[in-house]
Amino acid sequence: MKVVVDMNKCQDHGQCVFAAPDVFRFDDTGRLAHLSDPDEALREEVEEAADVCPLQAIRIED
Repeated sequence: MKVVVDMNKCQDHGQCVFAAPDVFRFDDTGRLAHLSDPDEALREEVEEAADVCPLQAIRIED
């Protein structure tokens, strides 16, 4: 699984951070950071994060 975030769409709302804190976080500057290749065991959390993103900036590729 590969997680892709369109940083041109992302406005750092942080819903993904709450849904999948093992994959998404805010960096020291307050911008979203994420793991590109998280463990497959986190798929459900990542799918939830993609679903709750208000701008639909998160995509999952297999």
